Parts: sequence; structure tokens; C-alpha cells
Amino acid sequence: MYISPRTLQRLKHVQTQLDYLKPGAPAEALLVPGSPQPPQANVIVFTGSFNPPTTAHLALLKQGYLYGCQDAQGQRPMHLYAAFSKVTVNKEHLERPLLRDRILLLQRLLRRRLPHTGILLFNRGLYVEQARAIRHSFPAVKRILFLMGYDKIVQIFDPRYYQDRDVELEDLFREAQVLVAPRGDGDEADLRLLLAKQENRRFAHYVHAIAFSPRYRNISSTSIRQNINSHEQAIPHEVRLFMQKTRAYSPPVHKKNGDEIDYYAQQLQHINKLLNRI
Repeated sequence: MYISPRTLQRLKHVQTQLDYLKPGAPAEALLVPGSPQPPQANVIVFTGSFNPPTTAHLALLKQGYLYGCQDAQGQRPMHLYAAFSKVTVNKEHLERPLLRDRILLLQRLLRRRLPHTGILLFNRGLYVEQARAIRHSFPAVKRILFLMGYDKIVQIFDPRYYQDRDVELEDLFREAQVLVAPRGDGDEADLRLLLAKQENRRFAHYVHAIAFSPRYRNISSTSIRQNINSHEQAIPHEVRLFMQKTRAYSPPVHKKNGDEIDYYAQQLQHINKLLNRI
């Protein structure tokens, strides 16, 4: 399997960043090499596992970019970032493909489809921690907006993820606001009902609904992983090529002689040997 020297260098840089980020350390954010530096202005951040990246991810990023352009009101538009966390809430055990591979895949996809979009890496999983990480690592940033689907705003208001929900939500909304797109059965009416709950009303003015095409609302990376063949239209061409080339989403192949071959695992072994030589 041929891996270009340029790709190996990118893998090495990203792996070095991931090794540096420690979940137990103070909240921190890093830029993936090649991403634009956050300006002394406003940023929109869309954090996800992107496993795999879908047409819905791209569509939501485009909506975030359009919102940023409109919200700029004659000033410089907000900078847009996709983001990964080394700790992803409720998804800590996802292992295939490796995080570094997903980062490079998304970077390749964004360069072709949304070249204005950068990629951030966090060492923490909660939005309040990620807001602190941006403030710590990029102190010139003035305004932070987190872009998300309806399911994530439900999670943000869920007390299970906090030791003291209201105190931590105050911390989050002191640093950031959120843009919420319809997802699944959660539309703008559901968002209004969620924000109208007594325990949530005080935070409602930090939450902004954005339009999102119904054609993307039910696209799920989880469903794609479970049955790739049934969701081909939801997978960008670049992602399909990655799947075919790496077989990262395919189960091991069972030979007639009883042998089991995991092609993705074999590729990882080969790549790791090459990386160790750099």
C-alpha cells in the first residue's frame, strides 16, 4: 500500500497533536496544520465525531457559514471550524477508523467542498470545557458560537452531564452562544418548548434557531456505519473512496481456510511502521 510522503507528514503532525492533548489537563484547543488562525473576531464551531462525515455535516457547516456571513453586518464574517474532541461525550469507545484518520479525511473533504473551514482539536468533551479551551488557546477571539443539531441542545440542558447544571451553564453561556438546526423529529417548535421550560428560560436568549433542509435531518453517521449500502446518497464521494480504499468500516474477511483478515488493521500496522521511521 503506497502512502505519499506528504500524507505521512500530515498523519505524523496530527498524531503528535493528539498525543499532546491530555483529557485530564486544563482545557486546550489546537489547530490542525493548514487551518486558518482564529481571528480577533468571531468563530462558529461545529464539534462532532464525523464517523463518517456525511452530506448532512457538510450542509450544516454551509448553513453555519451563511449565518456567519449574515451576522457579520458589514464586518468580517465569522470564521468557521469543524472540531474533534479527544473525549467525545457518549461516544468514548468508537475506535474505527482511528481519530487521526477521521481528521485527515475531514480535512481532505473540507479542502474540496468548504475551503474556508478549519479544524480544531479539543482535549475535553463538554461544550463548556471547549469554550474555555478556545478562550485559553485563542484569547483574541471575541465571540464563540457552537453549531449543533437539536439532539445536542437537549444534551446541553440535561443535568446528567453536570455536577451543578446551572452554574456550568452560566459558565458556558458567559463564554458562548449556540446555533441549533432541526434534527430528526426535533424542529423549531420543539426547540421553543425546550427553551420555555422553567429551568431553561433564563438561558433562552443564548440559543438561536437556524434553518436546515428536511432532506438532511434524518441522516445519521451511526445508521451509515450500521448499513453503508442503504445510505450511499448520504456519503460524499471522497468518503466513499476512503471507505473503499481503507475498509475501515468493513468487518474482517473470513477465508475458506478459517483465516480472518482485517484489512484496515493491516494498513494501520504498515502506516505505523512508516511513521516510526520519520
